[in-house]
Amino acid sequence: MKSIVLREIKSFFGSPIGYLVIAIFLIINGLFLWVFEGDYNILNTGFADLTPFFTLAPWILIFLIPAVTMRSFSDEKKQGTLELLLTKPLSIWEIVNGKFLGALLLIVMAIIPTFIYVKVISSLGMPEGNIDMGSTIGSYFGLLFLIAGYTSIGIFTSTLSDNQIVAFIVAVFLCFFLYFGFEGLATVTPTISNFISALGMQDHYKSMSRGVIDTRDIIYFVSITVAFLSFTVYNLKSLKS
Repeated sequence: MKSIVLREIKSFFGSPIGYLVIAIFLIINGLFLWVFEGDYNILNTGFADLTPFFTLAPWILIFLIPAVTMRSFSDEKKQGTLELLLTKPLSIWEIVNGKFLGALLLIVMAIIPTFIYVKVISSLGMPEGNIDMGSTIGSYFGLLFLIAGYTSIGIFTSTLSDNQIVAFIVAVFLCFFLYFGFEGLATVTPTISNFISALGMQDHYKSMSRGVIDTRDIIYFVSITVAFLSFTVYNLKSLKS
């Protein structure tokens, strides 16, 4: 599995993809958080916290992560190398996990530079250092679990077609629906709104952003991630047979 992870990382940084993903994520966030006027501008909120960043990041990642994962298996199918990959002395689970971890590590690399925001916000606080580290750490954990969920969805959709654009569009739709769709449905079903909301990623992500790491939220994200990786394995087994 390690060889698959290293292969994925090398392929990302052997082309402009890896650098573009990191640059686009940081530039878009930087512009909205520090330059553009609006609700996401941290300097205009009057509070020393990173709430605007953690509100904006999931929406950017809905498009960015599918752009990274769309080639995972689609490209292998298009080039005819998928059959060769499946004949390697690795289980299908190891291949899928290797692809998943490779894409996950790339996105995490894009998140790491945002730690400087914590330092900047802390220095801007009144008094200096007046920042809610509990909610900040919880939000980063929530973002990490959200990224894992998005990545597993993207890996799964890349097995559905040898067309990367199709894989991208389907991944964006599924990520959007699982993040916001249930929240939207909850507004039209007020009698069971809490139950409907709890089915979506946004509810659990917001819960972790409060600084309280609830096992129910962790179980939810782990279940989503494992479920889509299982769907991926099932699809590959069908192709192999």
